[in-house]
Amino acid sequence: DSCAWPLIELGALADARPLQAAWQHWPQWQAVMFVSAQAVRHFFAHRPPGVVDGDALRYWVTGPGTQRALTALGVSLDRIEAPDPASAQFDSEALWQRVSARVRTDAPVLIVRGADAVEGASPSGDAQGQGRDWLGQQLRARGVPLQWLAAYERRCPLWSEAQRRDAQAAAHDGSVWLWSSSQALQHLQRLLPATDWSAARAIATHARIGEAATALGFGQVRCVRPVLEDVLASLESFA
Repeated sequence: DSCAWPLIELGALADARPLQAAWQHWPQWQAVMFVSAQAVRHFFAHRPPGVVDGDALRYWVTGPGTQRALTALGVSLDRIEAPDPASAQFDSEALWQRVSARVRTDAPVLIVRGADAVEGASPSGDAQGQGRDWLGQQLRARGVPLQWLAAYERRCPLWSEAQRRDAQAAAHDGSVWLWSSSQALQHLQRLLPATDWSAARAIATHARIGEAATALGFGQVRCVRPVLEDVLASLESFA
């Protein structure tokens, strides 16, 4: 049996003007990097009619889910830069191996991400916030102009008492938790601050997420690539 629990609530930004401005300056970007499929969907929701890609514009993604979100909105695969499907991980480091030799210093890169409701920061500009900080460091080291843009807002959800009880039971009843976000783990800690996770088991889709699960106190943590076959194999190994 499987159960999906909401641990990141997504919402639209109160001020959409920075998103609209990014579309108005569309031809200036050499690449637009999307940190997630949600970043794609919220950003493209503000696309005005008649926008045409420049000949050099590339779309950067770190995983197949974000790539599918782009193609579903009409972006052709030959415009998308993504890690090799056989990569050990789908992350910024793997993407950088694909694009680093071709980045230029004469045009900016836009990184589209989410903003945390608790940050209280501007949704645009150079504030890095959450989302591919490492990639931004590599671009700045090369002298590439860089802009960060929030396309949506992330919040900690409100759980019912029944959800809290079920989650606390899953901390020690043999359930396996599948994690694809470090922020989801942070929200879990906020929702259940006094829970003992030492008997809990987890699968994480990236080493950094696994480190966050271990820091929270999960007793067993295994890291896998975020592909169905690898996740299933890890679940079977727990059995």
